Amino acid sequence: MIFLRYESFRQYIRLYPVNTFLIAACIAMFIVLTATGGTGIFHLIEFGALTNVEGLNQVWRYITALFLHGSWSHLLFNMFALFVFAPPLERIFGHVRFALFYVVSGMFGNLAAVMLAGSGFWVGVGASSAIYGIYGAYLYMTVFQRQMLDQASRTTVYAILAMGLIHSFLVPNIGYWAHIGGLAAGFVFYKILGGKIAR
Repeated sequence: MIFLRYESFRQYIRLYPVNTFLIAACIAMFIVLTATGGTGIFHLIEFGALTNVEGLNQVWRYITALFLHGSWSHLLFNMFALFVFAPPLERIFGHVRFALFYVVSGMFGNLAAVMLAGSGFWVGVGASSAIYGIYGAYLYMTVFQRQMLDQASRTTVYAILAMGLIHSFLVPNIGYWAHIGGLAAGFVFYKILGGKIAR
């Protein structure tokens, strides 16, 4: 099972520096948000949340929104997913390609949210579009590179996707288009980057 984490804290940082940075950056931004006014909608927009408000829909928000979260539960849920599921992919890609994969998958997931979310005021934050990109990479492996994952890991991928997508549609105020877009982007971008174990 590749998703079980056996590393010590120091080993984790040394082996997965990009993912460690991503987790630390999300936590740091949440602390800054709570210390400067909380996680209200307009405060999130001020710090880089994705939104469809005219004049506040800059391209850079497709990236900054990945590091913002609307609540402690939102943050903890996403950081747990990053902590568990991202390390094997950082090892497969190597540090630079993993960083590129994460950002591009998240951006395309957010782009899908912007294009498909419909009319009406909305705000989007969270690492989940990039996290679903990671899931998309594993889905590609389960379909086309079964030798990359053991049976238990493949089963976990199917289970996490099924539960995650059901949760996305059933729970209010979840950006399911960002999740679906990130999943599709990760599936395709994994193939483009070429997923082979980094040496």
